[in-house]
Amino acid sequence: MNNRRLQELDLLRFLAAIAVVIFHYAFRGYAKGDMSTMPYPWLAEPAKYGYLGVELFFMISGFVILMTASSNNLSVFFISRVVRLCPAFWVCCTLTFLFTLAIGQPRFSADLYQYLINMAFLSEMLNVEPIDGVYWSLFVEIKFYLMISVLLSAKKIDKIEPFLVAWLLVSATAEILVLEKLRSLLITDYAAYFIAGATFYLAWVKGFNTTRVLLLLGALALACFTALVWAESIETKYSTEYNPLIICGLIGLFFILFYLITTNRTPAISRRNWTVLGALTYPLYLLHQMIGFMIFNIAYPAVNPHLLFWGTIILMIAASWFINKKIETPIARFIKRYLSISFKRVRAD
Repeated sequence: MNNRRLQELDLLRFLAAIAVVIFHYAFRGYAKGDMSTMPYPWLAEPAKYGYLGVELFFMISGFVILMTASSNNLSVFFISRVVRLCPAFWVCCTLTFLFTLAIGQPRFSADLYQYLINMAFLSEMLNVEPIDGVYWSLFVEIKFYLMISVLLSAKKIDKIEPFLVAWLLVSATAEILVLEKLRSLLITDYAAYFIAGATFYLAWVKGFNTTRVLLLLGALALACFTALVWAESIETKYSTEYNPLIICGLIGLFFILFYLITTNRTPAISRRNWTVLGALTYPLYLLHQMIGFMIFNIAYPAVNPHLLFWGTIILMIAASWFINKKIETPIARFIKRYLSISFKRVRAD
């Protein structure tokens, strides 16, 4: 079994987050005219592909979540997910809510009920507007966690390969035939990335075989298909055109990078410690969008757009580092200790 910590994944996480930040700041905010008053045409064209950073997140998640679940212990998996998701989310959601109340008007608004529902991770279930639009991806992640939890409950995590094959085949069928209920249940829009990440984990631990290679090829095909369908659906929304070759090329690059990482062909990157960048990625993703747009709307055009654009990115990175180091980590440590003791008491009873 391969026990090496994959430092490369921390760097990939950070690069994915930066891609999403630049997508929002240089393209998304102004493109539809409903978020930011500041255009940033110098990066708008390449930035419009930055949303694919979220897909890269899902691929990383497929790898890391299967690694976490490999202990075959549901309580350990549950604690790890709560500790990972909740502290940073609670802090960033609270900050975004307070900023919205303070400087968001008239473009943005929020109320206490909306805030409390968001804090409880119930906004999608209760059809309540998220405090920040980026939260949609958390609900995709949680659905994936639930799937893994079912396998852990059944003690079948070591038999996950047939599940991945079935998930891929059913997802492809649901996408082609547009079976909406099945698409929602199996998160088929993003299933390919989770499947690919999980398969790369299996290959990292056990090596490549025919099933895993076919899984990866199938996941790549499904990922390109769903990405092209999505790009076509948003071209009118954003008044732009997406190049299918660039989209498929970027997705292909994700797969190539994972292949290089899992076959230990990236020593120059793995020798460096990217842990700090990886740790601040989650708060950066949660924090940047709405607060960044509010800053743009207040400061532009009085402040030079280059200074405002890059200064806000630096500010968000610094704030994310502080949140992770000084707030998220202590809270996470407390929650982990509390939940671990609670589970031990339940087992003892």
